[in-house]
Amino acid sequence: MRARINQYLSSRLAKLLAFVLGLLPFVWLVVAAVFDWLGANPAEALERSSGDWTLRMLCVVLAITPLRTIAGLPPLARFRRMAGLFVYFYAVLHLLAYSWFDMGFEVADIAKDIVKRPFILVGFTAVVLLTPLALTSFNRAIKALGGKRWQMLHRLVYVVAVLAVVHFFWMRAGKNNFAEVAVYAVVLGGLLGWRVAHAIKKRGLKPPSVLRSQL
Repeated sequence: MRARINQYLSSRLAKLLAFVLGLLPFVWLVVAAVFDWLGANPAEALERSSGDWTLRMLCVVLAITPLRTIAGLPPLARFRRMAGLFVYFYAVLHLLAYSWFDMGFEVADIAKDIVKRPFILVGFTAVVLLTPLALTSFNRAIKALGGKRWQMLHRLVYVVAVLAVVHFFWMRAGKNNFAEVAVYAVVLGGLLGWRVAHAIKKRGLKPPSVLRSQL
C-alpha cells in the first residue's frame, strides 16, 4: 500500500493535482468577486480569506516533513517547494488586498499605517521575510548559495510562522475572538515542536529536561 502511494506521489499527475488544489482558493475568490458572492463587505472578505489561506498553506508546508518522515513517504518532499510558493502567493495577495481596499495604494499612508499599527508591522515583516525564500526556491539559487546556507536561509519559515500567528492574534484581539487563532497556534506550535524534537533525536542529543534530571 505504501509503495503504491509513493509511486503515485512520484507521478506528474500528483504534482498537477497539488497545483490545482493550491490554486482553487484563488479561483474561488475571483469567481466570488465577479458574481458578488463575498457578502456585504467584499473587501474584508478578500483580505480575510487571503490571510486565512496564507496560514493554511503555511501549515501544509510545515506538515510535509513530519508527514514524510512518520508515514514513510519520501516523494512528499517534491511538493514542498510548490506549497512554499503558494504561501508567498497568498501572502502577497493578502498584502495587495490591504494596500488596495484599505489604503488605496497610497504608499505614504501605507508606510504610516505599518509603523502605527503593530499587527500590520508584524504581518508586513512576515511577507518581507518570505520574499527571499520565494526568490531562492529554485535549483539555481540552491546551487549558488550552497546547501547549508540555503537551508539556514529557509529556516526563516519558522520565524514567519510565529509572526503569522502573532499578526492573526493582534488582528483578532480587537474583536476578542481567539478561537481560530488558538487552532492555528496549536497546529503550527505542534509542527515546530516536532521539528525541534526530531532535530534533537537526529543529533543524538538529550532534551534539557533529561539532562537536568541527571545532574
